[in-house]
Amino acid sequence: MHRQTGTPRTDWQQRLESLGFAFHTIDGQPYWREDVHYVFEADEIDQVEAATNELHALCLEAVDRIVRSGRYAELGLGDRAAALVERSWWDREPALYGRMDLAYDGHSPPRLLEYNADTPTALFEASVAQWYWLQDVATDADQFNSIHEALVERWRTLPAASHVHFAACYESTEDALTCDYLIDTCLQAGHRTTALDVEQIGWSGTDFIDLDNAPIERLFKLYPWEWMLAEPFAEHLPQTRLRWFEPAWKMLLSNKAILPLLWEYFPRHPNLLPASRRCTDIDGAVVRKPYWGREGAGIVVLGKGETGGASAEPCIFQAFSPLPVFDGRHALVGSWVVGNAAVGIGMREDADCITRNTSCFVPHLFR
Repeated sequence: MHRQTGTPRTDWQQRLESLGFAFHTIDGQPYWREDVHYVFEADEIDQVEAATNELHALCLEAVDRIVRSGRYAELGLGDRAAALVERSWWDREPALYGRMDLAYDGHSPPRLLEYNADTPTALFEASVAQWYWLQDVATDADQFNSIHEALVERWRTLPAASHVHFAACYESTEDALTCDYLIDTCLQAGHRTTALDVEQIGWSGTDFIDLDNAPIERLFKLYPWEWMLAEPFAEHLPQTRLRWFEPAWKMLLSNKAILPLLWEYFPRHPNLLPASRRCTDIDGAVVRKPYWGREGAGIVVLGKGETGGASAEPCIFQAFSPLPVFDGRHALVGSWVVGNAAVGIGMREDADCITRNTSCFVPHLFR
């Protein structure tokens, strides 16, 4: 695993924009970079794939244990959330996709930093943008990337010609691209689709409805469950049999409070890091993470003995596992899961050790 410089395509901006990828540059700074790329050996890709599949299986077992024991309070979930989680889990409502953020240097086992299991973005970049980059610059190489094909096949598990609604905050360019891309994969699977802004979803008294007052039977929502539960319409959530993507049981995995429970259930697992709700339980430097923090928000690295002061929101503590640094850039592996299988990776890098929504996306290949 190493970082390699290269020559960007002469018209790379236009090529990306022709795919619909308009935010390759943010506030004048590159978000997408192709003057560099990451190169893996085939056995390193195998390690990441195997670790992702192992971690996903552990996560599903953890969900089952939590539901059976009712340990919702430890994840900050109230009765309404718990009821939704339980119903979706016992009904075996299927999941669509997720992204695990891994610390991996090509030598030590990949370690789980967190599981973006509810509303992960950077999907289009990983599935489409870097694949077209590979076809243009390195046809003799390969890429761990079957994300698109896996999404289409996952949608095909629904009954034929289903009608799937998609909702996002369309004022966000990133969310709009992610949602529109998933609509495309759903259409390729033979289903009908309708796109809505989250605010356009209505309530008829018995069903959530679209702008044509038609009941919504299946809904992909790029909108976190914890935000939904804070909305006025949350009182209606238990009254509908609407099938959600992602299902409510994903609330357990998208919550960083799952990390201490994973460490409790599977202590010293090579793909996990020590984690606790008390920083004193962990030797050495720790990372304080809010339960529902997103895109690096609220994450603080603390040295041994440091407390970081009081936090305004509930947090967990995880042993600090430094990301590998290449040319002054901290590299994070985002490993994608569709259904229950690892299907590809996307690399993010930053000058800081904390990965944020502005951290650069860098393509990869392997030989």
